[in-house]
Amino acid sequence: MSKETINTLIIGGGQAGLAMSEHLSKQGVPHLIVERSRIAERWRSERWDTLVANGPAWHDRFPGMTFPNLDPDSFAPRDQVVAYFEAYAEQIAAPIRCGVEVKSLRQSSDGTRFVAETSDGDIEAMNVVAATGPFQRPILPTVVPEKAGLMQIHSSAYRNPAQMPDGAVLVIGAGSSGAQIADELLRSGRKVYLSIGPHDRPPRRYRGRDFVWWLGVLGKWNATTRDPAMEHVTIAVSGANGGHTVDFREFASRGMTLLGRAGEYADGVLHCAPDLADNLARGDANYLSVLDEADAYAAKNGLELPDDPDARKVMPLPSSVSDPILQLDLAKEGITSIIWAIGYTLDFGWLKLDAFDEKGRPAHERGVACIPGLYFLGLAWLARRASPFIWGVWHDAEYLAGHIAGRR
Repeated sequence: MSKETINTLIIGGGQAGLAMSEHLSKQGVPHLIVERSRIAERWRSERWDTLVANGPAWHDRFPGMTFPNLDPDSFAPRDQVVAYFEAYAEQIAAPIRCGVEVKSLRQSSDGTRFVAETSDGDIEAMNVVAATGPFQRPILPTVVPEKAGLMQIHSSAYRNPAQMPDGAVLVIGAGSSGAQIADELLRSGRKVYLSIGPHDRPPRRYRGRDFVWWLGVLGKWNATTRDPAMEHVTIAVSGANGGHTVDFREFASRGMTLLGRAGEYADGVLHCAPDLADNLARGDANYLSVLDEADAYAAKNGLELPDDPDARKVMPLPSSVSDPILQLDLAKEGITSIIWAIGYTLDFGWLKLDAFDEKGRPAHERGVACIPGLYFLGLAWLARRASPFIWGVWHDAEYLAGHIAGRR
C-alpha cells in the first residue's frame, strides 16, 4: 500500500472535521481529512427518519452558510443537515477522502511524527486532530438477557415505528432522543412505557425567544467549568413537530406510562427505582430556573419582550407518580421491544498513545492533548458547554487551528 506525508491529518468527516478544515485552510496549513464512511455519516445511518435538529436553523449552523430554503426559526430535518454539510465541504474545498478507516495511530520511532495505519495505506503527519465526535459507541446494556425474547436496540438503530414488532414498547432514557422517540411511537398508536432518570428540561421558547437564545444571553453556552453533578445529566428538548417543550406530564395525559429509572431484571420482571417523582421535580426545577433567569435578564436590560404566563402553568401529576410502578412484568404488559436511549461512550481503541487520564478520558486543555501535535475536537465540554454543538465546534476549531499554525 501507499505511504504519504501531510502536515496535519484530521480523522473524521463530520461537523468537527469540516470546521477544522476550514480554519486550517485559513491559516494556510496543508491538511487531509479521512472519513471511514461518508460526510456526516452518523446523521445518515445512526439517526431516526424524522429526526430534526434540536436548535433552530439560524443557530445550528456554521457562520459561513445558512440553510437554503429554510425558515431560520424552523428546525432542519436530518437529510437537510446532511446536504448542508456536503455543500459546506464543497464550499470550503475541504480535502476529504471518504471510505478510509484509521485502524491505529502511533508515534513514529523517532517521536517526531504520527503514523496512521489506514485501510488505504499509512499516513504520516506532524499533527493529528481526532475529530470523531462524542457519539462513538452506543451503550447497550445486557440487563435484559437475549433469552427474554424481546427485540432490544439502541436509539441509534431506531428508524421508525414500523420497524418495531407488534406490541408495547419500553423506552429507557428520557433525554432528547428517548423523549422524541417515545413521543413518535405514542403518536403512531403504540402503547409506550418511558423510563425517566435525572434530567434537565429547558423551555423550547419563552417570551418569544428560543431557549438557545436565552442560554446565549445568560452566558450558559460559554460556561467553561463542568460541574461533576452535570457530567451525565441528559437534556430533554425537542425540535420535532415544529419545536415544543418536552413535558412528561403531557405525555402521560396522552396515555404514556411513566416509570422511574430502570434497575435489575429477573424472571420476566424489570424493577424500577422509586425516583420518578424526584426526577420530574428536578426537571421542573430546571425549567423554572431558566424562566426566572430569563425574566431577571429581561428586566435588568430593559428588554420589551411579550409576557408568557402560560409557560408557568403546570399540568397535574399523572397517577404513575402517586402510585409508581416498581415492578414491570414485561410479558403481562405486552412489551415486545426495548429501545435503550441512554447515550454513548467514547471509543479511542485505535489511538495507541498515552493520551488519556486515569479515567480513560482524553487528557487535554481546550483540545490540545498532552502529547505535542495531538488534538481533540468535538467532545463534550472540550472548551465550554457549546463545544459539541455545530456552531460551538466551529469556534473550538478556530482556536486549535491557531495552535497548529503556531507549531510550524
